[in-house]
Amino acid sequence: MPTIDSLKRPLLLALCALLPACALFQRPPRPVRASPQEAAGVEFPIDVPNDSSLHLTGIQLAAIQLAMEDFLPWDIKPHKGATPREECLYRRDSYDVFVTSHSESLVYVDFAARPGACEMGLGPVLDMGAVYAIDVKNWRILAVQH
Repeated sequence: MPTIDSLKRPLLLALCALLPACALFQRPPRPVRASPQEAAGVEFPIDVPNDSSLHLTGIQLAAIQLAMEDFLPWDIKPHKGATPREECLYRRDSYDVFVTSHSESLVYVDFAARPGACEMGLGPVLDMGAVYAIDVKNWRILAVQH
């Protein structure tokens, strides 16, 4: 008849083998917030002027987020020995986004290197970016054009 210790050993080994896999399930980092003192100094306008604002539908915003997670995932890092220009191209703020609702179920999301970003005296970045066709009924990427 097996002893309790002989039953615990395989369970313990299985747990030790599976525990490192938990590190693969990382959550996206939470946004950094200013201190309460700094936040207290912010004055919100009574009414945000419409002439300087941009309106995106919730569907468009969700399509942008879905495409961005494929184009430049939040946890991707530049390769070892990357040049400053390559490091710049790994930053999300180096890209402009254009979104077009084609139909009720199809949204196009276009990522293009922001003019002036990552040039660093080497000229404009011409070959970075992609256009995504997003199925907003089933929330999946239909196609990508690089």
